[in-house]
Amino acid sequence: MKEVLERFNLSDDVKSILSNCRSLTIPKTRDELLALSYGSENKDNYEVRYEVNGKGSLLEATVTRCKNGVVVNYPEDYMRRRDPDCLLVADELGTDKPKYDDVYNDDFEPLRNETFEWLKQQELVVVPFMAGGLEYGYEALLLAPANATFFAAALADLQGFVNISETKNKFTPKAIVYLAPPFRHTHFNGKQIVVHNRLKDVHEVFSYNLYPGPSAKKGIYGVLLNIGENEGWTTVHASTVKVITPYDNEIVIMHEGASGGGKSEMIENIHRELDGRVVLGKNTVTKEKTYIDIIDTCELRPVTDDMALCHPKMQNDSKKLVVKDAENGWFLRLDSIKRYGTSPQFESIFTQPPEPLVFLNLQGVAGATCLPWEHTIDSDGKPCPNPRVILPREFVPNIVEDLVEVDVRSFGVRTPPCTKKNPSYGILGLFHILPPALAWIWRLVAPRGYNNPSITASNAMTSEGVGSYWPFATGKMVTQANLLLDQIKNSSHTRYILIPNQHIGAYEVGFMPQWITREYLSRRGGAKFKPEHLIESRCKLLGYSFDSLKIEGHYIRKAFLQPEMQSEVGIEGYDKGAEILTDFFKAELIKFNTDELDPVGKKIIECFLRDGSLDDYNDILPMRY
Repeated sequence: MKEVLERFNLSDDVKSILSNCRSLTIPKTRDELLALSYGSENKDNYEVRYEVNGKGSLLEATVTRCKNGVVVNYPEDYMRRRDPDCLLVADELGTDKPKYDDVYNDDFEPLRNETFEWLKQQELVVVPFMAGGLEYGYEALLLAPANATFFAAALADLQGFVNISETKNKFTPKAIVYLAPPFRHTHFNGKQIVVHNRLKDVHEVFSYNLYPGPSAKKGIYGVLLNIGENEGWTTVHASTVKVITPYDNEIVIMHEGASGGGKSEMIENIHRELDGRVVLGKNTVTKEKTYIDIIDTCELRPVTDDMALCHPKMQNDSKKLVVKDAENGWFLRLDSIKRYGTSPQFESIFTQPPEPLVFLNLQGVAGATCLPWEHTIDSDGKPCPNPRVILPREFVPNIVEDLVEVDVRSFGVRTPPCTKKNPSYGILGLFHILPPALAWIWRLVAPRGYNNPSITASNAMTSEGVGSYWPFATGKMVTQANLLLDQIKNSSHTRYILIPNQHIGAYEVGFMPQWITREYLSRRGGAKFKPEHLIESRCKLLGYSFDSLKIEGHYIRKAFLQPEMQSEVGIEGYDKGAEILTDFFKAELIKFNTDELDPVGKKIIECFLRDGSLDDYNDILPMRY
């Protein structure tokens, strides 16, 4: 082991932990990580427990060995989804996030040392990985108790797992994740807490819970955002797909948005009824369904699922944004798969994968196949809305490994039903064309949206924050706003659209708008429209709408393009919804209007605050038709 440790450049703190812990394992293969997930006794049903002073032995998770992988479940509903308010910053660098010492009225250093002492008392597993992918990523390390190796396996699949014995140079971590689950009980009243401590040479992430979302997934996202903030670039919160039409046209669509905004769904095939029909929407008042015929759908070649690296080394002179996947595996939510046959291609991979997968919040029976539509039941008797699987990129069919230039950059919003009786911000049509200036505004506010399944939150309209990645960032909002504006200014040949999901006015639509939009835009070769094809949306924040739209010879009903045309909504319901949406944006945008904001950004926000026209936005940043 001494010979292996000599392959690392480590701080004295880390050396002390690894030299004094009860035992140390540095897995060399994925198979070894998966095997260790079932504990030292290699049980089919394994309990992850910790002794907590004054509370005895507490069960944090169960691990079940199924035919198709490791199935992890948490006894508490709360631990089955990410707490959006779990991130704290412990250092003295610039931040707009809650500071540990302000929240707890104490310095973090004693808890940091206490965490290190606890780790020294454990049997540890250490996993080297590349944050941001193997090609453009940064060396990083996980230190975890060995009885939580399932967490290490999850992180290794999400990030670029490194076999330290195969490295040529000394491994020098830019980030280190310390996993100490029982501290949520002893110090944080049972809450998920992830503390970021940005030191001079390393970004420390202290994960005080066992759900990998806030740390192994979003914690590493925070590391990349911090590195990018220091170097002048960012990692966007987006899925990306290369779409090939039945006529061999190709476009690349990148879809951004808050968790639940349709990123994973953008790279899924259209969901159909068992008889093959496509339901565009179901009227929530009359219960009537509207169908659309799409026989020949496009071929999908996925590029990214949730994090798109926009590293300056990748950009070229195409005047389009160039991206590559920042992850080595995808943290897929399976709530939309409620029965067999919903998503055949992915169901086949999940149930008969080339190698075992890591599942979370799904029902698992030892020795049986874990089924993606059998979600863990919460204490209220309803299926958990956040069932997950970690899918290594190498298992995804037709995956694109190369850099791609983005033709269309879309933004997804979870929208509630809107009617005259109950007006809401669910006034978006099938999709909207946005001027670049408005596209930037949407990325500043990033509405978290209706009925978000990924996090613990209410249905009240809130902002996910700048870039929709703000919950994972550790720095300054205005800095990220400027970086996103620079992206838009430097990508003048990338076009922008806005797509709702869940509802269009009174119609329940799920993720159908983005699937229909994807099919439509790809057949047109991208969002290339003459001005006469577009009409100004009644709510200026929504940019441009369509007066008519035809796909595969079938016209989309105007009620889906302009929700104010729905009898259940009308002008009255629409305008009240527009007022709700506009007032919310005005309240959120004021905090960005500071001296540190790019002067172009100040012009855009001031234009919005004075209810400027679409022509005014186009004067600031011209829109390509």
